[in-house]
Amino acid sequence: MTLTEADLSAIFLTLKLAGLTTVLLLLIGTPVAWWLARTRSPLKGPVGAVVALPLVLPPTVLGFYLLVLMGPQGMVGQFTQALGLGLLPFTFAGLVVASVLYSLPFVVQPVQNAFEAIGERPLEAAATLRAGPWDSFFSVILPLARPGFVTGAILGFAHTLGEFGVVLMIGGNIPDKTRVLSVTIYDHVEAMEYGQAHWLAAGMLVVSFLVLLAVNAFKPGGRQP
Repeated sequence: MTLTEADLSAIFLTLKLAGLTTVLLLLIGTPVAWWLARTRSPLKGPVGAVVALPLVLPPTVLGFYLLVLMGPQGMVGQFTQALGLGLLPFTFAGLVVASVLYSLPFVVQPVQNAFEAIGERPLEAAATLRAGPWDSFFSVILPLARPGFVTGAILGFAHTLGEFGVVLMIGGNIPDKTRVLSVTIYDHVEAMEYGQAHWLAAGMLVVSFLVLLAVNAFKPGGRQP
């Protein structure tokens, strides 16, 4: 049993989506994680709850509300139309937006935990050497928090690979455009093409196992390069 051209296209699209989403998650999630780790604002609880919401919210519920917001009558949809960008649902850009929101806690929480574990002493030592805030962050905090970033990147990438409910609600099932790997497996099962489904599902199983090994390697006390 070999993979079809449609299967390979879905694999490539899924890897592209996961890679781009992971980069955006690190860019967006890092300042959010830093703020949550450092702030004493009463807003910390509500903001943390909003970030963690995808962990407990059914994917179809999140996908439905994103579809409403990004639709022609939604606030985001009207904004993107006013900018001449069109509508995001059933496009690759819409998949990226939905994936970033859905996988956000998988990046923010490990990075936040890494920031909190550093404590105040390294920053105080950097301040005595007259290091500015930005210099301290990039020269001291980021190297010390590297395991958290690696764990967050791995989890964010893997979680995006396995998305189903959100991507189906936002992207639909358009070949070479929004049909990702999880949707392709579902299509094969629905068509009773179990051989093709086995190939793709087994690949996902292996990737998931390797992800767990990598995450455990970067836990405190684990082996780190």
